[in-house]
Amino acid sequence: MGPDGEHRFVTATLCPACNEVSLFLEYVTNVMNNHSLSSVDERTLIWPKTSSRPPAAPEVPKQYAEDYNEAALILTDSPKASAALTRRCMQTILRDSGGVKPGNLSVEIQEVISQGQLPSHVESQLDAIREIGNLAAHPTKDKNTGTVLAVEPGEAEWNLDVLESLFDHYFVKPAVAQKRKDAINQKLKQAGRQPI
Repeated sequence: MGPDGEHRFVTATLCPACNEVSLFLEYVTNVMNNHSLSSVDERTLIWPKTSSRPPAAPEVPKQYAEDYNEAALILTDSPKASAALTRRCMQTILRDSGGVKPGNLSVEIQEVISQGQLPSHVESQLDAIREIGNLAAHPTKDKNTGTVLAVEPGEAEWNLDVLESLFDHYFVKPAVAQKRKDAINQKLKQAGRQPI
């Protein structure tokens, strides 16, 4: 029993789809005398480890998708590690697809923003990520209290959101546009006309 009177149980179930065991941590406040559960207040899947976010879009190249998917998977266990993976992935994308010169992420973000090649909403998100990353890399003290400002847990999740925006800009939308163009070119070819 926990300090708040809550009981904790680990329960196992067999997945009907894959026939593998799934483990859940259950929090229960009401337990009957014969130890049967009367109501489960909270149930969390603890095995197998899963992400609450969908995987990277299929149009995203494998090396970026792997970093994104791993960062999403470890988000709740280690927001700092998740943020580090997403920042590394952002940096690689900005170098490979954004054409920025290798440097530190803050300088690279400023360079890609200066190029004006991203939609304004992505630019503003990246600029905020640059500022947050600077706080994480160089601890800053609160001017009123003198305490070191911590990077908030939600910021790691926001990194994933911004990374998805970069994926959408550099990979997903161009792939969708290419599919549409290919379909039109196929029709033009069937009609004996030149492709566009």
